[in-house]
Amino acid sequence: MPSIFPAAAALRLDPQNVDARRMFALEQLDVSWDDSTGSLWTFMRPRGRPSYNLHLLDDFHAWQRGIAAMFGDRKSELRFLILGSRTPGIFSLGGDLDYFTQKIRERDRKALVAYGQSCVRILHKNMNGLGLPTITMALAQGDALGGGFESLLSFNVIVAERQAKFGFPENIFGLFPGMGAYSLLARRVGSPLAEKIILSGKTYTAAEMHELGLVHILAEPGEGLAEAKAYIARSRRRYTGISAVYQAGRHVNTISLKELDRIVQVWADACLELGERDLKVMHRLVSAQDRLRTPPPRLRAVS
Repeated sequence: MPSIFPAAAALRLDPQNVDARRMFALEQLDVSWDDSTGSLWTFMRPRGRPSYNLHLLDDFHAWQRGIAAMFGDRKSELRFLILGSRTPGIFSLGGDLDYFTQKIRERDRKALVAYGQSCVRILHKNMNGLGLPTITMALAQGDALGGGFESLLSFNVIVAERQAKFGFPENIFGLFPGMGAYSLLARRVGSPLAEKIILSGKTYTAAEMHELGLVHILAEPGEGLAEAKAYIARSRRRYTGISAVYQAGRHVNTISLKELDRIVQVWADACLELGERDLKVMHRLVSAQDRLRTPPPRLRAVS
């Protein structure tokens, strides 16, 4: 299997292309390029709790700008876009609950809406392949809960290791996943099942998600990366047809940014209806997440 190396060397980046170069020096995203397969590999390495903090969201925006800057005029070169996580046992635990509780107590609806809008703009670009004929793939080697599961659903292909768990725990503290989950699930499995998954608060196994068709490739523990690489290898010859199917799917199952923004407004209003008991439940979840904190990542120089 070919090694993965920084695209700055592989594609001889224009020194003036600031957005493309910055993509390979992000603090909370580890990005590298495999020229032999046309694959851009990205792994989250969030500071502190394995959730979508504000700075990680900023890195995702920079990542998407970098992809557009690098491949906008050579669309055919980016064939596979893969997102995984460096946190052992966890893909992502979703939204920043500590930030949510703070802004709810401050009655700061504007900040809650801004957070949600930031998330759905990242999600919307990803579900549309960033306007490129690329195949997007999520690699879940650990749990994807709340917004973590939500973000997974925006990828064409989900590879999940058998031990990974999935679900939306928001209902236990009176909320719902308001940044794309309903829209994405309803189009994949229908509204009744989408509502059941969201309202149940149930944690699903990777095998159960595979049976529902939400996980596409079920890998044994520790084999997720190998399965992702194997998918790329066997898809290369049929890449044009496969990517065209996913492009067609984006037209058939269109989700507008306006729809996502309206749901963010509903979510923000629901946040401000939460009582102290609900906020205490959120705080307990934050405390549990704190035990999973990771040390600050090291910055990697751009070649």
